[in-house]
Amino acid sequence: SNRDYFYNFKESNLLIISIIFLFLTVIWVLLLGFGSPIALISGFIFGKWIGTMIVILGLSVGATFLYMFGNYFLKDLIREKFLNKFKSLEIKFKKSEFTFLLIYRFIGGIPWQLSCLIPTLFNVRVKNFFFATLIGIIPQIFLAVSIGSGLEKIIDQNSEIPSITDIIFSADIYVPILAFFGLILITIILRKLFYKN
Repeated sequence: SNRDYFYNFKESNLLIISIIFLFLTVIWVLLLGFGSPIALISGFIFGKWIGTMIVILGLSVGATFLYMFGNYFLKDLIREKFLNKFKSLEIKFKKSEFTFLLIYRFIGGIPWQLSCLIPTLFNVRVKNFFFATLIGIIPQIFLAVSIGSGLEKIIDQNSEIPSITDIIFSADIYVPILAFFGLILITIILRKLFYKN
């Protein structure tokens, strides 16, 4: 009955709840950085498709604000700490800023907040940063949101709390998890090529 109440409340206030969640996602990114919990919660509340759109937009806006903040206030500190470590990326970014920023976002391998600040070393344009982030994070966010959506579906279909094995062996959970591990494998291979000196 609680679930029905919240479902009806969400359906009748979808736009307002979406805007609030989007705003909270931007704040979350600015304060904490990582997007996994937000993606799971979004999938649980909004479902696979709307949840993915909200999280991707929120993370992209938050990441862009973080990049702009770093560019104006932390640039010298970031150059001092990280320029030597990421010097090999400078040539790649100069060749084709948007393409390499898109690859950089897709493969990850760097903590989220740091990955938002590193491009300040290469004077990346804000527009390129935003759109490369928006497109580059789609695969991993979609899979994380799908897991959250799958959890909501399992709870909806069971009158009692399902066991851990019921959750794990549900296709709505194990398919996105397997796809997520596949994505990790691909990104590890790409990461070795991308960050190679």
